Amino acid sequence: MPMRRPEVTEFLLTRRSCPAKLLHGPAPEREAVMRMLTAAMRVPDHGKLAPWRFLVLEGTALAGFAARVRARAAETGQDADKGALAFEQAPMAVAVVASPQPSEKIPVIEQTLSVGAAALSLVNAALAEGWGASWLTGWPAYDRGLVEAALGLGPEEWIAGFVYIGHCDAPPPERPRPEPESRVRWLGA
Repeated sequence: MPMRRPEVTEFLLTRRSCPAKLLHGPAPEREAVMRMLTAAMRVPDHGKLAPWRFLVLEGTALAGFAARVRARAAETGQDADKGALAFEQAPMAVAVVASPQPSEKIPVIEQTLSVGAAALSLVNAALAEGWGASWLTGWPAYDRGLVEAALGLGPEEWIAGFVYIGHCDAPPPERPRPEPESRVRWLGA
C-alpha cells in the first residue's frame, strides 16, 4: 500500500502562483533560497546532466537588470513597462537557464522537459515555504542580445523563465481551471 501524503496532495490541488505585481519585499534570505533551489533540482534528470542553472537577481543586480531591460526596449521598440515592471516590483527574480549538455543518449527535448520541471519545482518550493511566487517569461527572456550581455548566457543556453519570489499578502486570484474530464482520456480496460 502506498504511503499517502495528503497534505502534499492538498497543496498541489490548491496551489496558486502570486502575480509578480503583487509581490513585495523583503526577499527571502540566502539560506531559504538555497533550500528552494535544492528542491528545484530534485527533478527527473535522465543521464544526470543537470541541464539547468539558476541566476538569482536581487538588490542592485535586480535593479540593474530592470534598467538594462528598459534600455534594450528603447533600442528595439519593445514595451519597456511590460518587460521591466516585474523586475522593478518583485524583490527577487531567479532566471531559470536551460543549459543543454552534449549527450548521445539524452535528447535535448528530455533536457528541456527537465528544465521546465525545475522551474515549476522552484515555484512550488517557494509556495510551500510560505512565499509568493510566479513563473513568467516575457520578451526579455527571448532577447538574445540582452540575456547574453546582461546575464552571461552562452550561445546554446536560453531562459526557460523568470521565477519571481517575495511576500504576497492577499490570496492570489483564482483562475479558471480545465475540468479534468475534458483533458483526460482513458485507454485500455
